[in-house]
Amino acid sequence: MNQNGLIETFVQRVIAATDYTAMDETYLINQVIGWLGETRYETPNDLAPWESVDTLTLLDALIAIADENQSLVRREMNADMLGAQLMALFVPRPSKVNQIFWDKYAVTARQATDYFFDLSCRSNYIKTREIKQNMSFPATTKYGTLQVTINLSKPEKDPKKIAAALKTQTSSHNNYPVSQLAHENEGYWGRLDYPARANHRVVALTLGGEPWFFQYSPYAYFNEHAIIFSKTIRPMCVDAAHLAKLLEFVTLFPDYFIGSNADLPIVGGSILTHDHFQAGRYDLPMAQATIKTPIALPGSPLAEAGVLNWPMTVIRLADADQARLLQAATQVMTTWENYSDPSLAIRAYDESGVRHHTVTPIARFRDGRYELDLVLRDNNVSAAFPDGISHPHPDVQHIKQENIGLIEVMGLAILPPRLKNELHEVADYLLGRVDHVAPKHQTWADRLRAQETVTPDNVMAIIQHSVGQIFERVLEDAGVYKDDAAGEAGLARFLEAVAQTPDQKN
Repeated sequence: MNQNGLIETFVQRVIAATDYTAMDETYLINQVIGWLGETRYETPNDLAPWESVDTLTLLDALIAIADENQSLVRREMNADMLGAQLMALFVPRPSKVNQIFWDKYAVTARQATDYFFDLSCRSNYIKTREIKQNMSFPATTKYGTLQVTINLSKPEKDPKKIAAALKTQTSSHNNYPVSQLAHENEGYWGRLDYPARANHRVVALTLGGEPWFFQYSPYAYFNEHAIIFSKTIRPMCVDAAHLAKLLEFVTLFPDYFIGSNADLPIVGGSILTHDHFQAGRYDLPMAQATIKTPIALPGSPLAEAGVLNWPMTVIRLADADQARLLQAATQVMTTWENYSDPSLAIRAYDESGVRHHTVTPIARFRDGRYELDLVLRDNNVSAAFPDGISHPHPDVQHIKQENIGLIEVMGLAILPPRLKNELHEVADYLLGRVDHVAPKHQTWADRLRAQETVTPDNVMAIIQHSVGQIFERVLEDAGVYKDDAAGEAGLARFLEAVAQTPDQKN
């Protein structure tokens, strides 16, 4: 096929999708052939072979030409970096993106986010093609339907390395960009060891009277998966001001939920060194959970308050009055931060005064009122559970060993890509095609073989159902108060302590 026709077709796509015009055609062609390392170009007579090809396939073909021309090697670039440069032609400059976003926001918030999300997809900043390759399935449990995703674009992380990130946070300031969430990523070319962000844009907004930024996640886990991050690089800190920013955000964008990872290792997320939230236009499973045990907060009467029917310990607070809701949430959070129950190995501080209690908070605006879900987190360790008492226990780490962050807390399992092949190996074992599996899966596979009648038609359904049950167990492990008599009694003691805590005025 005529590669000049390929280039011309790509340029015409750029013009059709942006404010470039036909007068810019020669300029755009020269930009493209420069990146490809081409030295000649002739106007093609026929674009027909390329006109029906989707834009990302055109991009693949352009990158292949650059590779053949040794352009990538000469520039010390990889395909991701070149792809981002070419797709950046589809994206306005940052100031223009912000102008369009807030002009549309003046009409409705939905128009603004629709524009920004579409732009992020169209420019291939959101990796829609890769996301479609992820494996997903539902998991029916006693807490409702959970969701399981095997994310093929996300490498598995070591929880110990996540914990170490806080200790090395200051040394990272020698790098540029300082953080993969930093504002300085906008338009950054990337490196061979750092993701390309030439096609990346962020929207500036104000939360808590200070500058924050709104972007989408390039490897979204759910619809319109957004990242909201502070301009100031600082470690995560979940306090009353933090909760107030969540409520402020859902006031600005009432059809989005927003939440935060906890601010401690073991129970926190993978990026504890940069204050940020995650948001989206999506109801994760926990949003559908109902209140199992109503509670009353003296001095902070709310429209609704109670403990959710959920594998982790979650207190939901709801009210139309934002200030009253924040007061009640601070009351719960302050109590938990300082609460200990030795009979259940729950310790707020260790002997050296290190804090071990925090919350994972989630905010929504629903049915005319604000909701705050506060998930109690405890990052104590023990001889029996050195990775964390409220962390996936060893017998389930063959499926999930990472920290249980915000998204998992809400009922969406993000499982490592290794499982794609490993689950098929387990299937072969159950069907008698192989005589063993990886040692970490052997006990589980033997149990399935003993318990289930397996056929080629049902083997993957059996495995997926079991993975869902294991994820349910993972969340129960991460829960502070277990669903048993001792856990119920311990939770009742904590709620009594909350009722006795002085009001936290703001």
